[in-house]
Amino acid sequence: MRVVIQRVSEASCTIDGKVHSKIGKGLLVFFGVGQDDADEDMNFLLDKTLNLRIFEDNEGKMNLSLQDIDGEILIISQFTLYGNVKKGRRPSFVEAADPKVGEEYYNKFVEEMKNRWEKVESGVFGADMKIGLVNDGPVTILIDSKR
Repeated sequence: MRVVIQRVSEASCTIDGKVHSKIGKGLLVFFGVGQDDADEDMNFLLDKTLNLRIFEDNEGKMNLSLQDIDGEILIISQFTLYGNVKKGRRPSFVEAADPKVGEEYYNKFVEEMKNRWEKVESGVFGADMKIGLVNDGPVTILIDSKR
């Protein structure tokens, strides 16, 4: 599994011209599932996401987690995190999980995050979403559960 985490001052997900979800200060998490991913990959990413220390403390050092700042999370499904562009110019997505498996893990990831943290919003798997964000820093972190 892979996530791209962006530290944001705000983020939103719009579907069919209507705001579906939005957050203030916190993390925008793009979530992708690979073919050989399992529950342990998801649990690793849940823990990393909640405890990643990328918010600044009083001295300006990245020393605080989402929990420390009482921030919010917006989780967006993103199968294109498994796009391989090594050959040619068009991405190959053969490493991405089957959509049914991807949707199951996405929903499971969102629900488990809600069990661990109360300020969680999400997009809709497979929907044409427009994501708005103000990246704070900018800070963007890629985490792959296999690496």
